[in-house]
Amino acid sequence: MRQTLISVALLCVPFLLVAQPAEAAEVQYFPVPEGDHPHDVAPAPDGTVWYTGQRAGALGRLDPKTGQVERIPLGEGSAPHGVIVGPDGAAWVTDSGLNAIVRVDPATKAVKTWPLPKDRANANLNTPAFDGKGRIWFTGQAGIYGRLDPGTGAMEVWDAPKGRGPYGIDATPDGEIYYVSLAGSFLGKPDPETGETTVIEPTTKGAGTRRVWADSKGRLWVSEWNAGNLSVYDPAAKEWRVFRLPGDAPHAYAVFVDDKDKVWVSDFAANAILRFDPEKEAFDSFPSDKPDAAVRQMLGRPGEMWGAESGTDRLVVIR
Repeated sequence: MRQTLISVALLCVPFLLVAQPAEAAEVQYFPVPEGDHPHDVAPAPDGTVWYTGQRAGALGRLDPKTGQVERIPLGEGSAPHGVIVGPDGAAWVTDSGLNAIVRVDPATKAVKTWPLPKDRANANLNTPAFDGKGRIWFTGQAGIYGRLDPGTGAMEVWDAPKGRGPYGIDATPDGEIYYVSLAGSFLGKPDPETGETTVIEPTTKGAGTRRVWADSKGRLWVSEWNAGNLSVYDPAAKEWRVFRLPGDAPHAYAVFVDDKDKVWVSDFAANAILRFDPEKEAFDSFPSDKPDAAVRQMLGRPGEMWGAESGTDRLVVIR
């Protein structure tokens, strides 16, 4: 299909910033069953926390009050990657093993599956996000992105610009969808109805755009894995700003913007979660207490930021 490319104003070269010691905060870790390899995490309205047990083929549910974990098998061959809580309060999963979108009812634990079309096998499904009309969009690293209407079951899948690489995806406060491509190194905005992607080129070539998250103003914060940057794109001004993570060779992976518009990003090189204050243009650092934590995704709720330590079989919360 045809893709639209737009040019953007490039404001600056990356800012070189230093991480400061984090202000007083409570950091707590919750072990999950060994071998689950938790990839993504999603706090639920009832206080529990969902996570994808990628190597176990299960969706986990942590009760932070007791530390107990309930595991819900998703089916033979399952390898869940992304999980979010939908508008209906259910857990919605992108399952690369099943090559399907999966819904888990929080009350009954019933599992419902929407497989991708047969000609879209091995899509390597990655991450989901709901648009303003209650439709779930998803990415696949094999070079696809798509949309499912849960009400009708209608699913459409499109070839991504530049082929392989679609990874992180998110919706802005007004319900617009944006996704990034790790291999393609771009920010993409699909048309909500036709699916046609507008390609927005970042400042840094070959940046390795991995995850994306919108703030309350609709700006898109992007983790640049190859470049070690945290960047932000303002759709209104069509401008980028770029902030280099502290350290000699940072690798930005997960990114999340909290309810106070503070930006959280995980740095594999520093084995830490960083918090960035856009007003002060300063980073705080929260290093893990174990090596090789590998936080691949983060989500939160007011007062809490949750991450999945895939390398240690733990969930972490910073309050």
